Amino acid sequence: MTADNDQLSIQKVLEGDTNSFAILVDKYKDMVFSLALKVMKNREEAEEVSQDSFVKAFRSLKNFKGDAKFSTWLYKIVYHNCMDRVKKNARRYNTDTIDEIVENKIESTDTVLKSIERKEKAVFMEECMAELPEDERSILWLFYYEELSLKEIIDVTSYSEANIKVKLHRARKKLLSIVQTRVEPELINHYGRK
Repeated sequence: MTADNDQLSIQKVLEGDTNSFAILVDKYKDMVFSLALKVMKNREEAEEVSQDSFVKAFRSLKNFKGDAKFSTWLYKIVYHNCMDRVKKNARRYNTDTIDEIVENKIESTDTVLKSIERKEKAVFMEECMAELPEDERSILWLFYYEELSLKEIIDVTSYSEANIKVKLHRARKKLLSIVQTRVEPELINHYGRK
């Protein structure tokens, strides 16, 4: 389904054919749930955010101007719903930032990672990314996994371009630190203390 088809479905909904919204829900439900799950780190919360986001999108559909793609507009709703819920549940989530970069970098980090199977690497990276603050994790996920452009990420998050670039840089740096911290004990066990 192309953007033109999205616009056709939107037009039908606005003209009173509310069943046409199901076409949009079906098309974007996986995308919406994936983003919500990446931010919320909890399946039930992600499901609630997804449902709330579609309800909000349906109610706000008349405000969709078509300046951006429908998917970008929907991402923005999901992202902001997630951030609102995270703030509301702040006591339940540990959002400690990881500012320290491991001083004792071990050059052979890659050798341990190369020995891990591709599937295990994906799980490993998911676990590492889960340690990032929600906003940085979301931006990394949108940029690398969803392959959104900087402009699309700006549209989704409402951050400035400079802010997005800074958050991407910090998130990459923190992610590297997390990876190194997790891999270092394996290297020490494998090669012995130096």
